[in-house]
Amino acid sequence: MLYQAKQYLKFLKKSTNQHGVHSPFVYNLVTKCLYNKAKLEDYRTLSQHREKLYQNNTIISVTDFGAGSRIFKTNQRQVSKIAKTAGITKKRAQLLYRIANYFQTKNSLELGTSLGLATTALSLGNKNGNIITIEGCPETGKIAKQQFEAFHIKNIDLKINDFKTELTAIKNQKFDLIYIDGNHQEEATLNYFKTLLHNVHNDSVIIFDDIHWSQQMTKAWSLIQKHPKVTVTIDTFFWGFVFFRKEQEKEHFTIRL
Repeated sequence: MLYQAKQYLKFLKKSTNQHGVHSPFVYNLVTKCLYNKAKLEDYRTLSQHREKLYQNNTIISVTDFGAGSRIFKTNQRQVSKIAKTAGITKKRAQLLYRIANYFQTKNSLELGTSLGLATTALSLGNKNGNIITIEGCPETGKIAKQQFEAFHIKNIDLKINDFKTELTAIKNQKFDLIYIDGNHQEEATLNYFKTLLHNVHNDSVIIFDDIHWSQQMTKAWSLIQKHPKVTVTIDTFFWGFVFFRKEQEKEHFTIRL
């Protein structure tokens, strides 16, 4: 936690808002999407989805393939507590919804379904799009599936399996948006990135969660920024956005949200 606090102070010193952005593409993304304060109707469904999880006191056994939890000391966890402390926040779920809606993502991929809060945001962001989401833990995947069925969400294809196996199975598919919230370790993050380079096109965006979660993750983020296929990156402290637009000059932005 001390590392994150120090990183956040560094972030604040470097970061800017839309006034420090000179790229039309990034400026429009920031002003029309990231900073959009409108109260949208679908936010109500996102809140209902969240409230249903908050009321779920089922205790499940969580299989953790990543860096582990800084909150839970045991793998026996109550669904409501996972949703309240480890799930995507209300603000970020709404942000993910706006991003999917802004780019009108037809095909999205999520690594790390958890309880399905972020998946639902992607689904509602473009109801005509399709989402493949991969979850390694059968118990959390089961809860997510129940949630999707309860809210009659039809455009989500949930895969309960390890990431490596499923990524191999979809290696020839292209995705408009890829959201990675799985294994928060340097080696795993870089491996996912290198593997997913086969799945992106010129207008794709990859969003990495918790890029300053640890020194390892910050290092992984720095290496991703330097990759020759990457042209534009945006550091929002909690998320890192990666773009591959060949028409853009290579540039890195640090944006306060």
